[in-house]
Amino acid sequence: MVASVKVPNSARGSLTSSVPAEQMTEIARLFEHRRGGYSLEAPFYTDPAVFRLDVQAIFGQHWVFAASVAELPEPGDFVTVDYGPYSVIVLRNDDGGVNVMHNVCRHRGARVLTESSGTTGNLVCGYHSWTYSPEGNLIHASAPGETSFDKSCFGLKRAHGREHAGLIFVCLADEPPTDFDETAEIFEPYLAPHDLAKTKVAYQQNIIEEGNWKLVMENNRECYHCDGHPELACSLFPTWGLTDGLIPAHLEEVWERNKKAQDALIDRCRRYDLPHGVVEELDTRVAGIRIARDSLDGDGESFSSDGHRLSKKLLGDLRDFRLGRCSMHLQPNSWFHFLSDHVVTFAVFPVNEHQTLVRTTWLVADDAVAGVDYDLEKLTHTWKQTNLQDKAFVELCQAGANSPAYEPGPYMKSEYQVEAFINWYVQRVREHLA
Repeated sequence: MVASVKVPNSARGSLTSSVPAEQMTEIARLFEHRRGGYSLEAPFYTDPAVFRLDVQAIFGQHWVFAASVAELPEPGDFVTVDYGPYSVIVLRNDDGGVNVMHNVCRHRGARVLTESSGTTGNLVCGYHSWTYSPEGNLIHASAPGETSFDKSCFGLKRAHGREHAGLIFVCLADEPPTDFDETAEIFEPYLAPHDLAKTKVAYQQNIIEEGNWKLVMENNRECYHCDGHPELACSLFPTWGLTDGLIPAHLEEVWERNKKAQDALIDRCRRYDLPHGVVEELDTRVAGIRIARDSLDGDGESFSSDGHRLSKKLLGDLRDFRLGRCSMHLQPNSWFHFLSDHVVTFAVFPVNEHQTLVRTTWLVADDAVAGVDYDLEKLTHTWKQTNLQDKAFVELCQAGANSPAYEPGPYMKSEYQVEAFINWYVQRVREHLA
């Protein structure tokens, strides 16, 4: 089941290099003189020119999470992914791989596929019926009496695509960053036991947040605000991100319960030979990552009010429901929760400098039956509510960044992952500008 949403297109447009030199100098100064440990200055969240630079330097150069294999399991299945001015087709090919093509007809530039997902044979532009093979080759351009032309010169433009542990990534750069293989080697052992190839989409939610994409990512990188997530706090320990010496008095009891639950989880991971330790390289590599297996409160099984499982079907090769959550953050646009009974993927796609599409997808075992093995409302309840609360938090920050009174504030110690994300972002853009 997919919840559709109309994506605003008011600020979409072609990338431009026509930013006046004086303005470009000011933008470069902002990056060069960014104050560490503090939130960014307002133009990072509000300036259309900075947004265009973000698209060029980040989303135009790095590996971006696009979808899971559950969204396109069969040859001909596709999803379309839009970010900034780009629209990309990700299509499952006959060889089991993925073809990634720009969703721009080589005739007049119309969108070739207008649906967010589906199944197709050839790709037919709805405007003048130019037809492309699944590989993007132009095979038909009906124009009786027209001068012939070389069709081989007018195939859909290709981009890079790859699949690791059931996650599909795309990269628009001519030469993608080369350290992604190393990052994949980190996360594949954690994810493989959940076997995404044997899952299906239970539900997908698209939300447009009225906030810059960096505010969306920043909000996800800390739990300082988790008192604002009552449904999530039933199972997710609100002490996430804290360490001894940083525990507020009202969370001391929770902290002790968290430590005991984590010790028990580690014992089970050792019993089943599951990796569980923290790997945190958010700003020390180009393909930044954080991954760990963390305990959950209550029964320790899933994101429910009592921590009890939300689907009766275990995923993959797992043999125990009490495995907490394997959480992963990947720069620049995604985070994930791999549980024993389901998986939740989150993808962030910037629309413009003040709007961001957040796509959340719930995956369950491919033989799980809705209404029998899981209740869809219960399965999605916690994160549906949490997403709405996060949307409100992000929009509060965007409103603040728009105010002349705004100035950067200091990050708390528990917000060190926010600092790492911003540090990664600033480094990548500086490299692009160099």
